[in-house]
Amino acid sequence: MHIRPSQIPPEVARVTKELEKAGFEAWIVGGCVRDLFLGRTPKDWDVTTNATPEEIQAAFPHTYYTNEFGTVGVVSDEAPESVKVIEVTPYRLEGKYSDARRPDSVQFSRHIEDDLKRRDFTINALAYSAGKGQLLDLYGGIKDLDARLVRAVGDPKERFEEDALRIMRAVRISAELDFELEPRTRAAMRDCAGQLEKISKERIRDEFVRILLSPNIKKALILSHELGILQYIAPELEQGVGVAQNQAHSFDVFEHNLRTSQHAADKDWNFIIRLAGLFHDVGKPKSRRWSEEKKDWTFHGHDVVGARMTKKILETLKFPRETVDKATALVRWHMFFSDPAVVTLSAVRRIIANVGQEHIWDLINLRICDRIGTGRPKEQPFRLRKYQAMIEQAMRDPISVGMLKIDGRRIIEMGERPGPRIGWTLHALLEEVLEDPAKNTAEYLEGRAGELLQMDDKALHKIGEEAKETKAQAEEAEIKDIHKKYFVD
Repeated sequence: MHIRPSQIPPEVARVTKELEKAGFEAWIVGGCVRDLFLGRTPKDWDVTTNATPEEIQAAFPHTYYTNEFGTVGVVSDEAPESVKVIEVTPYRLEGKYSDARRPDSVQFSRHIEDDLKRRDFTINALAYSAGKGQLLDLYGGIKDLDARLVRAVGDPKERFEEDALRIMRAVRISAELDFELEPRTRAAMRDCAGQLEKISKERIRDEFVRILLSPNIKKALILSHELGILQYIAPELEQGVGVAQNQAHSFDVFEHNLRTSQHAADKDWNFIIRLAGLFHDVGKPKSRRWSEEKKDWTFHGHDVVGARMTKKILETLKFPRETVDKATALVRWHMFFSDPAVVTLSAVRRIIANVGQEHIWDLINLRICDRIGTGRPKEQPFRLRKYQAMIEQAMRDPISVGMLKIDGRRIIEMGERPGPRIGWTLHALLEEVLEDPAKNTAEYLEGRAGELLQMDDKALHKIGEEAKETKAQAEEAEIKDIHKKYFVD
């Protein structure tokens, strides 16, 4: 394992070089160093130094300093967004953490060793000097990277008592990197899980979001359940543990919800599908009833109950209103799926209206994830493909005179009296536009309408009726193409 100079953006290298030129030490530190060793592209770049905030600011023309912990943002105006601001922080010594959230006091240090010993995990306590090409690894971080382990720096219990959010961060990092927890670290997480009660819902939400954006949602949430962490995120999920479902399902409610969300991650689908997948059946434990007639469990109304529960969970976690509304709508309508042989296009249009055109395909993808979450191997059976075709058919632009750049009102303005001749004229114009869309201009259609209106009723009626037949054939061909796309001919 080694870092190549080409891996470090020039904007980051410039910051460390200018600090060293001013007579200070400068180390790239934390998660970005870890990611470089793993061959990942860092999302953030952090630099630490023995300079004070004032000395850092004096070394650069454009900075800002608003952080109580001494962090200075060094701005490169012409740089790409990802490296436009490089955060530079003085070496720090921290006092006691009385509230398990933040240090009571922060003291700047002149020694990098002081800074590294306060960090959370060994793989995040790596420091690299770009100028010297030197790696500082005081806690065996490289060894833990090789072993794919998340291990706390020093005494794990002390680290988690300092900031309880580190417990969730350990889970999140293990999910992002697919690492295991070192045994002592894992045990301390379980022992200290109750400290999460002191952490704000906003901070818990932010780590929860990153867990759901990771490739290993199921692993992370099972781990959270086993270590007593999940009850501080969404305890309602744990109500599904051991709750058997009906014969259509291979797993209990808890595992089914996790598998549904995991499939969205496996497909690299968006956050809202992952979130809705996790909570889509959260209402089942409260809705479960035994049916003597079916000799099986039923869950009538679990979609309605689940939507109410999802709304409350996400509001408690302080999610933005837009996210709450989207996820709640998907949970509420995830049972839309019925026999497409009997469902009508008007019913499909109502579903589209309920979730919004912009989210209807998220609903379809949620249904795909739901199906895989039951233990069934096939994502898209015929019935689902048929429903997809009906959605596309319901959403397509209708082939109608409403497409034209002329309407009945304009024809009346041109001198024609209200009556059937207006409809015949519009259908005749539509036929021409279907044949040649370039003709759909106000100038052409008004001119052509003037010619058509010179005809007697019999001739114009004949043209209008023939045009209706052409329209019907065009609609049939378009729908046939949609069906062919979804293999439902």
